[in-house]
Amino acid sequence: MSQHLSEQEIIRREKLKKIQEAGIEAYPAPLYPVSHYSTDIKTHFSEENKEAFTNVCIAGRIMSINDKGKVFFIKIQDSKGIIQLYVKRDDVCPTEDKSFWDIVVKHGLDLGDIIGATGYVFITKTGETSLHTQTITLLTKSLKPLPVVKRDEEGNVFDEVTDPEFRYRQRYADLIINTSVKETFEKRTKLINTIRNFLNEQGALEVDTPVLQAIPGGAAARPFITHHNALDVPFYLRIANELYLKRLIVGGFDWVYEFSRNFRNEGMDRTHNPEFTVLEWYTAYKDYFWMMEITEQLFEKVAIALHGTTDVLLEDKIINFKAPFKRISIIDAIKENTGIDITDKTEDELRKVCKQLNIDVAPNIGKGKLIDEIFGATSEHKYIQPTFIIDYPVEMSPLTKKHRTKAGLVERFELMVNGKELANAYSELNDPIDQRERFEEQLKLMERGDAEAMYIDYDFLRALEYGMPPTSGIGIGIDRLCMMMLNQPSIQDVLLFPQMRPEKFEN
Repeated sequence: MSQHLSEQEIIRREKLKKIQEAGIEAYPAPLYPVSHYSTDIKTHFSEENKEAFTNVCIAGRIMSINDKGKVFFIKIQDSKGIIQLYVKRDDVCPTEDKSFWDIVVKHGLDLGDIIGATGYVFITKTGETSLHTQTITLLTKSLKPLPVVKRDEEGNVFDEVTDPEFRYRQRYADLIINTSVKETFEKRTKLINTIRNFLNEQGALEVDTPVLQAIPGGAAARPFITHHNALDVPFYLRIANELYLKRLIVGGFDWVYEFSRNFRNEGMDRTHNPEFTVLEWYTAYKDYFWMMEITEQLFEKVAIALHGTTDVLLEDKIINFKAPFKRISIIDAIKENTGIDITDKTEDELRKVCKQLNIDVAPNIGKGKLIDEIFGATSEHKYIQPTFIIDYPVEMSPLTKKHRTKAGLVERFELMVNGKELANAYSELNDPIDQRERFEEQLKLMERGDAEAMYIDYDFLRALEYGMPPTSGIGIGIDRLCMMMLNQPSIQDVLLFPQMRPEKFEN
């Protein structure tokens, strides 16, 4: 992208030059004593308490200018909303010198400029709560015009500000123009804080674990590879933090959690971004039955915190997060949706099932991946209301404890909502010998060409040999949870800066 200036950008630079030549600072030092915010003024001001609003200082970005000659009506947007300024020439320039009015207010201000204003609050003849401005200060001169906002007769925004390429790449402009976007990210923070408070109240301890890892463990995924110059060895951006959190359980913590920034070198679509946030926690002396109950409590609490009810609008459906959630085994789910019972089927038999169901599968994947493909193609999308898919075949879950009563299965669940996985949880495998054998099976899959098979983490095996108590753990996709709780159609809509193809800039 070259620095080709539009006509408007050239005009703005000329205005900046005139302002600076007049000795007026267009980018003054940042200290500005803001005392009030727009929505607070509009909510609390009345004629009865107007004495409390006689010495007001506000600041914000200009969103509209209405020039009435010696009076300007300027609407500014601060971090909470929009308020109108009533700006009269003889008030802001009470002496005979009107140069500030002419250079800055009359001919220097543009939409997008950031200004400060002091004065007193009053209600105009049209009934609008406004600031009768006594001083005005240019805080930042904007050199690039804001995107043009066009609305149809029903008030719907269209044109540039609805273009995903523009919105995701220039999020800073998107936030200025589309106020609902800002609300989405404020609610995202509220969602995370609700979860954090819930876990803290339960006695869990928030921790940090490494992002750079010598072995990308804890999940089956393709990693990003980097190089550690000082050690002269390859390192990986973490695909999960699971194995480090389990090490802490070995070390004596009873309940640890982390909001983990993870990285997977895989595809990008409306539900996947290479960089994403996962909440994982691990609790000693618990199992996956307990984990299902605490998960229900958590999601119920989040829904109520955001919406005041457990009913959440998602697309054209109402999702009810009221506990308890439905539970069904993955084998029964496949049978329920295909009529085929895959119990005890061999790898070759599963390939025949895939062929029967017209599911294309790679030749180098094993039994666990085949079952996963069958479930994903035939069943996953059927579970709209929150549903725990439980009791997976052992081949699908190399880090999970074998089922206490059902041979060939493990104690695992995935929470499905609106046909998508929202959480994944286990009764954790704490038998170091069994774990070593599971890792070795993953190594065989890697040798067959499965790029997502797990590496063997020998240090983690050593940790298990010291003894890890019975433990349950869970991973919850925070970005996907935000999509569902905030009714957003794409993961890019809940990430402030989603991954984009790099732009090309020219000097």
